[in-house]
Amino acid sequence: MEATLKSIAAPGAIEPASRETLVLSVPAIVCGGCIRTVESTLRSLTGVEAVRANLSTRRVSVSIDPAKTSLVALTTALKAAGFPAAELAGNAKSDAALKTSELLPRVGVAGFAAANIMLLSVSVWSGKGSDMDSSVATLFHWLSALIALPAIGYAGMPFFRSAISALSARRLNMDVPISLGVILATVMSLFQTMRGSEQVYFDAATTLLFFLLIGRTLDEQMRVRARGAAENLLSLKAINATVIAGDGTTNIIPARSLVPGSRILVAAGEKVAGDGFVVTGASEIDESLLTGETAPRTVLAGDHVHAGTVNGGGVLTVQITSADDNTLLTEIGRLMLAAEQNRSRYVLLADRAAQLYAPAVHVLGLLTFTGWMLTGAGWELSLTHAIAVLIITCPCALALAVPAVQVAAMSRLFNKGVIVKAADGLERLAEIDSIVFDKTGTLTTGHMQLTNAEAVEPAVLKRAASLAVSSRHPYAQALVRAAAQAGLDLQTVEGVTEVPGSGLTTTAAGYEERLGSALWVKATAGNDMASLWYARAGRQPVAFTFSDELRDDAAQCVGALQQAGYAVELLSGDRQSAVEQTAQATGLQHWTAEIRPDQKLERIGAIAASGRKALMVGDGLNDAPALAGGHASLSPASAVDIAQTAADAVFQGEHLSPVIEILKTAKAARRMSLQNFAIAILYNLAFVPLAMAGYVTPLVAALAMSSSSIIVTANALRLRSMALDLPKAGVAS
Repeated sequence: MEATLKSIAAPGAIEPASRETLVLSVPAIVCGGCIRTVESTLRSLTGVEAVRANLSTRRVSVSIDPAKTSLVALTTALKAAGFPAAELAGNAKSDAALKTSELLPRVGVAGFAAANIMLLSVSVWSGKGSDMDSSVATLFHWLSALIALPAIGYAGMPFFRSAISALSARRLNMDVPISLGVILATVMSLFQTMRGSEQVYFDAATTLLFFLLIGRTLDEQMRVRARGAAENLLSLKAINATVIAGDGTTNIIPARSLVPGSRILVAAGEKVAGDGFVVTGASEIDESLLTGETAPRTVLAGDHVHAGTVNGGGVLTVQITSADDNTLLTEIGRLMLAAEQNRSRYVLLADRAAQLYAPAVHVLGLLTFTGWMLTGAGWELSLTHAIAVLIITCPCALALAVPAVQVAAMSRLFNKGVIVKAADGLERLAEIDSIVFDKTGTLTTGHMQLTNAEAVEPAVLKRAASLAVSSRHPYAQALVRAAAQAGLDLQTVEGVTEVPGSGLTTTAAGYEERLGSALWVKATAGNDMASLWYARAGRQPVAFTFSDELRDDAAQCVGALQQAGYAVELLSGDRQSAVEQTAQATGLQHWTAEIRPDQKLERIGAIAASGRKALMVGDGLNDAPALAGGHASLSPASAVDIAQTAADAVFQGEHLSPVIEILKTAKAARRMSLQNFAIAILYNLAFVPLAMAGYVTPLVAALAMSSSSIIVTANALRLRSMALDLPKAGVAS
């Protein structure tokens, strides 16, 4: 797979060379308010150009100008705001494993303490009305306190640390009301024990903490499962590489020490340690990690291979062209992490709602306490109801509703060979009812073969191929390959200009030369028989004919889209006969040939003016305006850089089925996002009034709060593996 994704940036713009993107791990992000604080803190720093925080992954993507700020400045500012941070480690699972290993012992301590205190409480309550002395009951209460106080201090530490950190930075997060509720229940119980009262709630306090910790642990495990597959890519790189020295000896070194130009041996079953090309050997490479294709690809001398792919056959000698952080594998990982951090319209809506929760929680708690006191319920009962409100009023479910779905959808698509780049790409893809395909490299494989090489003079082939070196167009690349196979020594031509939709031109030799379409070179004889022409001043144009094959599933994919009600058409700059042949082979009724880039854009505009929303699928330089003008856009990984940059998503592999997969996933993601919104809203509408009315105990509040977050995350996780059908076009999902 020769194409790389190194130029992929935000849609419509190429990322400046001076810009650097860092991904920080910020474990203290626990709610929507945390996201707002983190982002505002970083945006206030000089040199920070863009910030995106994600609740489900607890990651922050920061685009900076390295000349104006640094990683140290970012982490220092976040630490001062109460959010210790570090750059994302190579092993993405280590943070999650550490977090879970910290929580599990605390769950055990809280559960053990709750069980023992419950036994003491049962003894006290069963002894009422019997011969049990009041001093014995008091002793049991003090024993309960001795068990509860250290257990609560240890088991509640994750909540207390987070709350103290937030308050130190003069902000609120969800752990503040939780900590306040646990501490108030404990202090109230201790006060009642000192008074000799029977109203002691040590069992309730420890059981409350036990359920909260169970919910936090399950929530953490759900977050780990919801994290995108791309977050694990960095850990899939080869650790070591066998380098071949100049004298033929071999040495094993860390893969990160490889440099371009190094030659390595890759044995059967080993991972390729960097991007490069095969020097000697023949084998089969498993590229499913990168392309989603399950069938291995046969590689021979001269073929490109990529880091992280697995050699399944013979021994290969590979010359490295890119290593460590510059490989395709690493670049895809960065791109996916950035995509998962992106903020869609739904996410922004949820974040704005979650921002209101922190002050609202404490206001509702105070109103509950005041209201019950005014009714004469007494401070103990009033405080108990207020504690329940503090615990149950949590914005986690709402804040997780969309990010969890977004990450699950990204993960599913990545496993199918699709990388979504735009923040709201999935939302726009879910609205599509029309699809416009390019031909060469999109409906077809783009692997052109020159068919009339024998009929072309070697000198003409050499000169035309020397011009073609400057282009990434499939026809130009096929011409270069044909010249190389003929043993011709190509030379770079200076001053070559590429005109989108037409071809190449130069005057480097003292006269004008053109390589491109028949119209571009002014060919008149047999201009419908060839796809590429070479012309120079004073000579007749020379025709080059090529053969190209449809993608294996192109006809099947187009048929499925048409059956689902999508309006599908073909727009191509290729010659009439070639486009007609492709349209007939795929069953397309609507097609246009020899169309210029501006005409493609006009057609996309006409579709939009008719009230329809078009997905543009293309790979060429002449497709870039239409890709940018479509309601949504998709490019194959073999596309030229500018087309990938303009597209909302990129798909890899030799099949066209990712087009159907991304439409199915986008519609399902929208449906699940709305489901999660409904779950979160109904939870709050149901339980908050009940808690304020005194019908929900702190224990039930803890269970409900934890369950709501787990439910929305579990609902999102279904998207990663559930079977999906292609919905009818225009039908809301």
